[in-house]
Amino acid sequence: MIPLWDTQKSLARPVVVPALIVVNLALFVYEFTLGTELQGLLNEYGLVPAAYFRMGKEGLALSPRRYLPILTSMFLHGGWLHVIFNMLFLWVFGDNVEDRLGRVRFLAFYLLCGVAGALLQVYLNPGSERPMVGASGAIAGVMGGYLLLYPRSKVVAVIPFLYFFQVIALPAFFFLVFWFLIQFFSGTVASLSGAQEAAGTAWWAHIGGFAGGVSLVKLLENRQRRLAEAEASRQQRRYEGDEYGATPDETVGDEPRWF
Repeated sequence: MIPLWDTQKSLARPVVVPALIVVNLALFVYEFTLGTELQGLLNEYGLVPAAYFRMGKEGLALSPRRYLPILTSMFLHGGWLHVIFNMLFLWVFGDNVEDRLGRVRFLAFYLLCGVAGALLQVYLNPGSERPMVGASGAIAGVMGGYLLLYPRSKVVAVIPFLYFFQVIALPAFFFLVFWFLIQFFSGTVASLSGAQEAAGTAWWAHIGGFAGGVSLVKLLENRQRRLAEAEASRQQRRYEGDEYGATPDETVGDEPRWF
């Protein structure tokens, strides 16, 4: 399933999300210009699990060089489809989470989810010499946060079926839980079959990031923004009730009514 947009409106224009998209795309274009030197960049700034543990054993456990790739790897990507799909998911789900958390908290949330995903992947695949790159763990955290904040929202998505494509609006809860189950199933199969190194996808980074998002989003939620969002929802329902001839009692209650 490929998300196109969601139906949840933001109260404020997002700033951090488009900035992250611009940075990621700009760095990918830079990667594209490196040619044969690209692998050196990925080895240096991508997260290599085996190197992470080697440095821990060689007296460099507290060296910044050991931990810097955990952050820099979030802004590197391995191909056009990799970066395009990551940025699409960030665009669809990130603006509302940024709206609820606020810009500074959202950026901290994004980075922490990326760290959680990276570390889970490293510790479950410690012998890998392949550089791990991509914003998938951080974006999975955004999706986990969206699941808790807006489970009743709708996600308009493309669903491929054989040679056809169906565009359908799905409950966000269904879309996100289904996505997570695919990641968990794929990661479990790859681990049990010993094919994790050859898989090419850091499934456990997705899982760790998603779990981080679910765990952190309520801790970082801005309560004033939540109340403002609830009030905006009540006003919208009052407007819709007036437009269709309903009374205020039919459209507005003590809490926002979702449909």
